[in-house]
Amino acid sequence: MGNALILSGGTGNRLGTEIPKQYIKVGGRPIISYCIEQLSCHERIDSIQIVAAQSWHQTILDCLEKYDIKRKFRGFSKPGETRQLSIYHGVEDIKRYTEDSDVVLIHDAARPLLSAQMITDCLSAVIGHDGVLPVLPMKDTVYQSVDGRKISALLNRSEIFAGQAPELFRIGLYYEANKRLYPEQIRTINGSTEPAVMAGMDIIMIPGDEGNFKITTKDDLERFCEIIKQKNEEQ
Repeated sequence: MGNALILSGGTGNRLGTEIPKQYIKVGGRPIISYCIEQLSCHERIDSIQIVAAQSWHQTILDCLEKYDIKRKFRGFSKPGETRQLSIYHGVEDIKRYTEDSDVVLIHDAARPLLSAQMITDCLSAVIGHDGVLPVLPMKDTVYQSVDGRKISALLNRSEIFAGQAPELFRIGLYYEANKRLYPEQIRTINGSTEPAVMAGMDIIMIPGDEGNFKITTKDDLERFCEIIKQKNEEQ
């Protein structure tokens, strides 16, 4: 059973907009609606759980009415103080209606260009493993600096990868991995896959998608707006 967890609890402070970026309308619809529709229409996704502040629930419900085409929404989870705490709350809720061997696919609402192929690739790759992480190779030379001023070491970029969403995990193992870090150590986690690696879970990497970028800056938003504009003109 494939279960999607959409993270929509962020405030989007870095973008400097009046409302969180995932609720900004692009092409006449909220940014979050793009991944909702993609996940809802995928035949191997059975449920959708969304982490979001209560003040945005009605906005999301209105969005679901139109874009949750296959009616897979199961409920809301409360946001945490950090991204990983939000994930923990979401996985804890999903665990109530799934089996431990089922999988959870974790995705950011601010990554609207999620493709059906990427969802399929993650779900297919997890067979025989505990989790899947899409990655992109490092194109630039990578340096290590201990103090942020002087170069300490030159890293082999062929061994360095940038992780992407969606990340996919076996629910039972991933929940326990996060539970071990709760309530303090989990606050220091930066990447969703970190708890899985710390717990010794078998995580396989697959090629990521350059087009599945996260809207973090104004340039990212402008880039996405241009992509949607071109798509609408082609239709």
